[in-house]
Amino acid sequence: MVSVFGMLRRGAVCVVALALSLPAFAATPAHYVLGDTAAKTPGQVQPGLLLMGGGDRNFDAMRWFMKKAGNGHIVVLRASQAGEIGEEFFNEVGGIASVETWVFSDRESASDPAVLRSLKRADGIFLAGGDQSRYVRYWRGTPVGEALDAHVRAGKPLGGTSAGLAMQGEYLYGAMDGGSQISPRALADPLGPDNTIETGFLQLALLKGVLTDTHFSERNRLGRLIAFVAKAESMAGRPLLGLGVDEDAAVAVEGDGTARVYATAPGAGATVVKGGFAQKQVEDEPMNLERVDTVIAGVDSVLHLPSGRVDKPAAERRYAVRNGVLAALDSPLLVIHGGAGVERAGMTPADEDAARKALEAALRAGHAQLKAGKPALDAVTAAITVLEDAPQFNAGRGAVFTHDGKNELDSSIMDGATGKAGAVAGVHRVKNPITLARAVMEKSRHVMMVGGGAEAFAKEQGVTLVDPSYFRTEKRWQQLQDALKEEKQAQASNTPLELPGKAYFGTVGALALDAKGQLAAGTSTGGMTNKRYGRVGDSPIIGAGTWADDRCAFSGTGWGEYYIRASAAHEVCARVRLAGYGIARAAEGVINRDIPKAGGDGGAIALGADGSMAFPFNTEGMYRGWIGADGVPHVAIYKEDALPAR
Repeated sequence: MVSVFGMLRRGAVCVVALALSLPAFAATPAHYVLGDTAAKTPGQVQPGLLLMGGGDRNFDAMRWFMKKAGNGHIVVLRASQAGEIGEEFFNEVGGIASVETWVFSDRESASDPAVLRSLKRADGIFLAGGDQSRYVRYWRGTPVGEALDAHVRAGKPLGGTSAGLAMQGEYLYGAMDGGSQISPRALADPLGPDNTIETGFLQLALLKGVLTDTHFSERNRLGRLIAFVAKAESMAGRPLLGLGVDEDAAVAVEGDGTARVYATAPGAGATVVKGGFAQKQVEDEPMNLERVDTVIAGVDSVLHLPSGRVDKPAAERRYAVRNGVLAALDSPLLVIHGGAGVERAGMTPADEDAARKALEAALRAGHAQLKAGKPALDAVTAAITVLEDAPQFNAGRGAVFTHDGKNELDSSIMDGATGKAGAVAGVHRVKNPITLARAVMEKSRHVMMVGGGAEAFAKEQGVTLVDPSYFRTEKRWQQLQDALKEEKQAQASNTPLELPGKAYFGTVGALALDAKGQLAAGTSTGGMTNKRYGRVGDSPIIGAGTWADDRCAFSGTGWGEYYIRASAAHEVCARVRLAGYGIARAAEGVINRDIPKAGGDGGAIALGADGSMAFPFNTEGMYRGWIGADGVPHVAIYKEDALPAR
């Protein structure tokens, strides 16, 4: 064996032991040391578990762990990278006598005498993130695995982050196929081979009957944890518990099983999935569960392990799984927008106040439908009808004028439960286009109708028609005059007329999740000022401006041509369905990356069947809001106006 001595940055001494030309049975992992391993442990060593969700710099949680280790000697185990985490512990978290990091590359290293001596004298052991399948292969059934159990039995603390947390439960997701399971695929076949559930690694009393998961909310992992628990229960023959820890959270477990959450971001916490599922699952078939109960532990909660009881929970939520799709139950939710492209310079305090009141009125109208037990479609229709009646928004009453001084209205609606949709475009006399779009969906064999034909159908169906003068407002008329003047000046100077992105904005939309966990989406618009030739944007086009399926709903507001080219609405929901993305990640990627990259801009609202929601936009403001089961509306206009989390 050859030892290489050097100096780390900040002057710390590091010793790296390399195994060269030795037989496999004598392999030695890389070894990094900071501090004095012979120094006396300053404080009292106490039992505890630290379950970190995978985020960085949760120093309060780490200092809790170091204190449990008597601020003495920490040993880090990992199977990739090098001694970086040890440097962070020693130089940034601080307050410890030493830290050793062992980096494994094979199973044989788990029998190395130097490693075992290090683990035996450790005051605290920390399992770093990485590839958890390596941990299973390298450590299960080895002296290292035995040493970890002995360490905890001796009343010493054990911690882990990401994969290092995922390994600590009695049952665990081993990722043995080399991939990382996503929620849609896990729920599509919960007992299938891709859900590689393992056991027999650690025997920690406080995590007996518990299966853990990490990067939880950020990577949309509730669905997969439910599937993992179902498969583990099929193996164990008894009820189990799932514990998912958010990326920005850490659960610090005392020796008696009481635990608290340390969070580095608002709302971060840990989710308890109560197992004991009543319905047995069948291999090669999607999951179906009538009820799944979850409890969220926040920073003010007390979690008890291994029972899973939570005192002062941050939230309690109930779900169902239908044919592999996770849906929130008894948690009706309505999300709306009144258009992106809002600029503060063009708003007076009176304008802002009127807009906020109109948004709140729309939310209350939709919520009344949900509270009465009506389906999501009714809530969407009610909310958009109010927005169409409000002159503050470019839809219905507040529609802008075309080049010819007319109003051309477009709208669409989609039912996520059935996949049915309806749309209208280029109508001039329909008071509330959303009601006509719904009539197209429910009372015809078609999806889209336009112009005079759509209005003839409206008359047949009793949809309210008005004189075109109803849509004339002085504000919108003046906007047309200004646009015509700019166009004339451009023609006179023989320069192309370049419209700002905001010229393409002006839309209203609503998404609803009803008490049965079903989604609907709708969008309505007056188009763009000074448009010609019957131009139609994305709002009435299913898949571009509007989409709803059994797990995702979307309504867009922005430069329609770019939303059409990107199939923005469908693309967001496809990423949820196929890639397992959470609603926020999927919507952010399309609205704030893909569309701007192509040259467009705008915003959107998105809502998941699990109750997650997103409001991405890349303009100065976007009228937006939401209302939950408590009936309290939350609205915002500008980017700096924060909306409270659900």
